[in-house]
Amino acid sequence: MNKFIGLLLLLLPLVLCAQTPEERGLEIALEADKRDAGFGDLSSNMVMTLKNANGDTSIRKMRSKALEVVGDGDKSLTIFDKPADVKGTAFLSFTHILEADDQWLYLPALKRVKRISSKNKSGPFMGSEFAFEDLSSVEVAKYAYRYLKDEVLDGEDCFVIETTPKYQYSGYTRSVVWMSKEKYQPLKVEFYDRKKSLLKTLMVSGYKQYLGKYWRPDVLTMVNHQTKKETVLTFSDYAFQTGLTDRDFNKASLKRIK
Repeated sequence: MNKFIGLLLLLLPLVLCAQTPEERGLEIALEADKRDAGFGDLSSNMVMTLKNANGDTSIRKMRSKALEVVGDGDKSLTIFDKPADVKGTAFLSFTHILEADDQWLYLPALKRVKRISSKNKSGPFMGSEFAFEDLSSVEVAKYAYRYLKDEVLDGEDCFVIETTPKYQYSGYTRSVVWMSKEKYQPLKVEFYDRKKSLLKTLMVSGYKQYLGKYWRPDVLTMVNHQTKKETVLTFSDYAFQTGLTDRDFNKASLKRIK
């Protein structure tokens, strides 16, 4: 047999099995989702630091809870404790895999629960650089994926993938994610607006592993390149599998949260 033809025959299975960038991107996203499955429930304390374009800062203290929902997106609850002007404000989010997310914001000054409409999910959360849609759990089916390249970021090997929202009314046309090959968690995310311009960059740092499996960060830093504003979320006191249930994420009880 001609050596060249023989080589082609040997390589043919590899050619036929080669993944497209879309298939590779989806594979990475599915692996990240699988590795984070099974955490059950989670609570933590948070400090939100808001910085304006002049460098002036203000600080808010919050608590957060999350509940893993098998067969659907996660539920989460964020409660503001300080300062006094936001004390008692509560944000409840039910993420869904395919349907639009359900989100509510309780404003104690108005003594009412406000539903966040799908059209407003791209709006800023409590004056921060995080949008309401940034606070939903990441559900694989809500995005299209494309593998771009491998790259080292701050000494850590990463997959770089592009994600494109499939759901309606997103404020982003796409995001570029630097995913740690070790942790299968994001280290950096670039968000592009509806004009396809770079809008924000999220940096994620201080990862620690819990229960021998689940990686969680200490700090999220979101920088808005267009407004020059910045929001830093600092997490502490992570607690897993504390027995939270659906009753802890009840829209009707938002007004009574302490």
